[in-house]
Amino acid sequence: MAYPFAHPREVRIVSKHFGDAGARPVDGWVERGGYRAARKALPEMTRDQVIATVEASGLRGRGGAGFPTGLKWKFMPKDDGKPHYLVVNADESEPGTFKDREILRWTPHQLLEGAIIGAYAIRAEHIYIYIRGEFVDVIPVLRRAVVEAYERGFLGEDVLGTGLRIECTIHVGAGAYIAGEETGMLSSLEGRRAEPRMKPPFPAQAGLFGMPTTVNNVESLAAVPHILVNGADWYRQWGTEQSPGTKLFSCCGHLRRPGNYEVAMDFNLKDLVFDLCGGPRPGRRLRAVIPGGSSVPVLTADEIDCPVSYEGLVQAGSMVGSGGLIAMDDSACLVRAVRRMVEFYAHESCGQCTQCREGTAWAARILRRIEEGEGRDSDIPLLLDISENMAGKTICVLSDSAAAPIVSSIQKFEDEYWAHIRRRSCTAVS
Repeated sequence: MAYPFAHPREVRIVSKHFGDAGARPVDGWVERGGYRAARKALPEMTRDQVIATVEASGLRGRGGAGFPTGLKWKFMPKDDGKPHYLVVNADESEPGTFKDREILRWTPHQLLEGAIIGAYAIRAEHIYIYIRGEFVDVIPVLRRAVVEAYERGFLGEDVLGTGLRIECTIHVGAGAYIAGEETGMLSSLEGRRAEPRMKPPFPAQAGLFGMPTTVNNVESLAAVPHILVNGADWYRQWGTEQSPGTKLFSCCGHLRRPGNYEVAMDFNLKDLVFDLCGGPRPGRRLRAVIPGGSSVPVLTADEIDCPVSYEGLVQAGSMVGSGGLIAMDDSACLVRAVRRMVEFYAHESCGQCTQCREGTAWAARILRRIEEGEGRDSDIPLLLDISENMAGKTICVLSDSAAAPIVSSIQKFEDEYWAHIRRRSCTAVS
């Protein structure tokens, strides 16, 4: 069965079997070529060869930071005599993002295979999958897949007859956005509050339970089996030198065809919005696009003729982020949209850092005041000042995430702020 939102211009690698219920059980996954990469990696390749292949492919972390996956694996120590851990970040919490959920829903064994290969590469004997607690329909699917992997010898005391031990534990989160930050996730796994930690030490030196740990996103690991089977050069045929391969974009908002789309990383953002997603609704005009989830800067409709690569979106003034594309047409009030984003971050702040705890809540109050027609001329410079004091000044980047939409929306849509403040009106078209 075809995935409802499949488009002929997509390059469907990770999403190839979305909508195919037969790919969900282990037998169906094996019939579709699944676990070939694991069978190739564990008996035939050394750990260093696996890491070298992933590094040569240029695969970058698909959770938001975009850090090279192979290089991250190389940071793990060798022969140190300590337990090593691989933690899978399935706590997809970024507003506008819903790609990892679909990987888990349709192809849980694709993730498990990538995680098994990753665990082998970094000398880990235990995989922890930290999954978002709200994924109530997906959690049973993942649990069943783990049981099947144990039954078929892909997990357990003797993985694929190699004598290697790789265990897997699913940990269901309690709905804290901050647990998506890798060190906050480690704190939560240890039974403590999901508070991010100072770096250094980095997780590769002292992570889960104080031991060497790698944290990888679901989409990152799901790409690994395809790279191992087909090779680094195969993966590099798509995208750019700095941004090879493909990327899943979760497209939502004011679009005719919202959904998950997998495209080469040199694909044009404007084509993604207007061709694959069908553009704005009939009679509406596109106004703004947030390309990478609510924590990245807003682009105007005139700024989206650019590649979706990491460097392309930075040059355009935004970021790839998690790939959560949010489109807004001329019916959207930008002040209201930004206020809702900032209120989300204020609610989700762990409160550990003063700039974040106080700044996000303060900015949210000012934005609500402006939206309700009670704004002051001093509010815009005050919002920019608060944002300056939040960005880059805290343990994690949650406060930066709140500052990004504030600053970019004021830069791009300042007239709308002044309309609310001075005319007590909104420029959105009803």
